[in-house]
Amino acid sequence: MKGAFIKLHIAVFLAGITGILGKLITLNESLLVWYRMLITAVTLWVIYAFRKKIVPVSFKDLLEMVGVGAIVATHWVAFYGSIKYANVSVSLVCLSLMGFFSALMEPILLRKRIAFQEVLLGMVSVVGIALIFHFDIQYKIGIIFGVVAAFLASLFTILNKKLLSKHESGTVTLYELSGGFIVLSCIMPFYLSASHIGFSLPAGLDWVWLLILSWLCTVLAFYISLDALKDISPFTVNLTYNLEPVYGILLAFVLFHENKYLSNGFYVGVFLIFVAVILQMVRVRNKVHSIAV
Repeated sequence: MKGAFIKLHIAVFLAGITGILGKLITLNESLLVWYRMLITAVTLWVIYAFRKKIVPVSFKDLLEMVGVGAIVATHWVAFYGSIKYANVSVSLVCLSLMGFFSALMEPILLRKRIAFQEVLLGMVSVVGIALIFHFDIQYKIGIIFGVVAAFLASLFTILNKKLLSKHESGTVTLYELSGGFIVLSCIMPFYLSASHIGFSLPAGLDWVWLLILSWLCTVLAFYISLDALKDISPFTVNLTYNLEPVYGILLAFVLFHENKYLSNGFYVGVFLIFVAVILQMVRVRNKVHSIAV
């Protein structure tokens, strides 16, 4: 359990950097995600082919992985859309709703009993987001994108829990991100057309940021996050990911001076979210301790 938590927090730290990279990359959110998944998919296939670790899966499981991969791709588009329409700090804080959505969906998708403590902790995050939405109304579109991203992130985390009961995390990562790239390639032309943006190549440092985003913040982070999910509940994973804004927001303050454009309501909302994270960590720790005793 301790090793799983360490892996999870490494993944969360790497995830916190993705917001910064999304701000630095000048591409539209859909193009950004398309290149990210292209580089990631090619990298994974090369690595697994070289190590001879490509494991065939049933057609049914393949369809499930492709479906989850499509959700991952859509989540990323919404997340980076939130950054483009708002800023790094707002988009990262919106992801705190993952815990709330997870508390509602886990009982339905995994056929578990409703954990009312988890629902209450999730509601604290909802109040935090509501405060930010109320006092920082200029970021309304970005917040909507961020909430959608949180919902989709919670959904694919829960669905991955089921897949990981049958397959290794590396196999799941390989097929999901490859499938997500294929699905995104099919729908991206329509998204670009609706956004009145043409296809374009990365320019200058965009290639550097994309490689860091793909290799460190995607391949490595996705793999160790799924590995940790084997021993930790989806709700705990989602709520722990609420710490992602800590790293991302601090970096955004230093690099982009976003603290100059945020209201007091933003900080109150962030405080409530962090309270929810801390309470959940204490609850899980006490639960594990009682089981050990």
